[in-house]
Amino acid sequence: MSSQQDWVLCRYCHTIVYAKRLARNHGVCPQCGRCGPLTAHERLAMLADRDTLQLLEPDVPSDDPLCFTDGEPYPRRLAQARQATGMSEAVVCARLSIGGTPVVAAAMDFRFMGGSLSAAVGELITLTAETALLECVPLVLVTASGGVRMQEGVVGLMQMAKTAQAMQQLDEAGLVTICLITDPTYGGVAASFAMLGDIVIAEPGARFGFAGPRVIAQTIRQELPQGFQTAEFLLERGFVDLVCPRAVMRERIGRLLSVGVGRGATGKAGPAERVVIRDPDQLAEQDAWQAVRRARHLGRPTTSDYLRMILDDFDELHGDRVGGDCPAIIGGVGRLGGESIVVIGHEKGHNPTDLVAHNYGMPAPAGYRKAARLMRLAAKWGLPVLTLVDTPGAYPGVDAELQGQATVIADNLRLMSALPVPLVTVITGEGCSGGALAIAASDRVLIMENAIYTVISPEGCAAILWKDSAAAPDAARALRVDARSLLELGVVDGVVPEPPGGAHADHAEAAALVRAAIRAELSDLTSLDPGRLIANRRARFRRFGGRPAHPTDSAVALADLGGPR
Repeated sequence: MSSQQDWVLCRYCHTIVYAKRLARNHGVCPQCGRCGPLTAHERLAMLADRDTLQLLEPDVPSDDPLCFTDGEPYPRRLAQARQATGMSEAVVCARLSIGGTPVVAAAMDFRFMGGSLSAAVGELITLTAETALLECVPLVLVTASGGVRMQEGVVGLMQMAKTAQAMQQLDEAGLVTICLITDPTYGGVAASFAMLGDIVIAEPGARFGFAGPRVIAQTIRQELPQGFQTAEFLLERGFVDLVCPRAVMRERIGRLLSVGVGRGATGKAGPAERVVIRDPDQLAEQDAWQAVRRARHLGRPTTSDYLRMILDDFDELHGDRVGGDCPAIIGGVGRLGGESIVVIGHEKGHNPTDLVAHNYGMPAPAGYRKAARLMRLAAKWGLPVLTLVDTPGAYPGVDAELQGQATVIADNLRLMSALPVPLVTVITGEGCSGGALAIAASDRVLIMENAIYTVISPEGCAAILWKDSAAAPDAARALRVDARSLLELGVVDGVVPEPPGGAHADHAEAAALVRAAIRAELSDLTSLDPGRLIANRRARFRRFGGRPAHPTDSAVALADLGGPR
């Protein structure tokens, strides 16, 4: 006969659930799907590969720096928390493997004084990060906290800076860091190490923020949006990379870790077929306006289509971590030919609904900030970057101007000029204006046979210079926007041929050609050290409108102009 302990009540939908079923489901209610609380030990066990979990128990005593009392002395509250939880503090540290990748991890436990950040908790988080640094392995942090422990005052507050410094040291060492946000994560934890991982993952429904809803409502009497500070709310606004169900959390984190550390590279893909055309005479001449119409064909593969077909696996990462997740640019990490890679591209869609959802492939500033964040991630992890260009231009709206559209494009161009990893761009459709160039200042720039690249749309050029947008065909020819002309001008390094009838006629064949072209370019570039990559990239763009660049050219030119010698 079953006892009352065999059954539990879901705190969200109030359904009675068999306790063992709930445990097998990692605390997720089978009725409503909401994530119930887990202890720190349960979190680590859920993430760890079988028989790999090894707890770390450094001797970090708790202190009472303020001799604090709020009706009960602080030491007594600590003793009560220890007795209730069986833990010495609000965090548990361990070595483990996730998806075959060895890591060190720290998991917080809300049961222990609300998972508050004390001097001891800050020390344990920092020691865990320093262990990762010493052993050159990734760090995984699981957060659950109400904020800094008030009983320790400013000493607790200092842990925010201390843990942030530890995360920065891992950044400097190029080590992978992943933060898993669980419910709830607020205050000083949210405003320090929780948001400093290379990848920030949130559980469904997890609440996250600096000031909690009750504090906001009581302090400034502000009405809060529906679903305020939930994981889904944060994903939409670009603060987390992804929201992941518990059932696949270990698999998802394991895959991200393996990409970040370069595990799983097969090296068995064989040499890439050389498909890129580098001689303009091997390309048939085509009318520039016809090229424009083909480049805009809604049936052409989009970035998401190409990523699905050319990559071995792909995890999309969201957001600029500033407040936006522009749908006109998508990106993430995956593998190409078994090798880890970061990918970024414009996204349009194939029908009116898709076009509206992705703002017609015209990025807002948040899109370019997202691209920049992913490029910095590539630099830290030492991964090549692939960008796919297909845009009528950066979004020209009032909101974009207010958010600094010109600034973010300029910042991206500067960032790409110094990125220490290989950069390859393929223009797959339209490549218009600075909105295209902002992710195309690469080592190698390829264009598909029926794609275009131009400073402005033919219609825009015609309206300005011809005073008549109907003169767009003439403007297209004058601008020499087609692939053959661009190869002659040296603006692109090669042309990727398309299947008979164009890329829209055979997506699979088009993707196979693009995949082969990218693999061949990366094969050439990955043999170069970062200094040579950067020097060659800068020389590539230095030559437009001037002489071929040599190391002494700038100094000589400056001297000729009367500058300092």
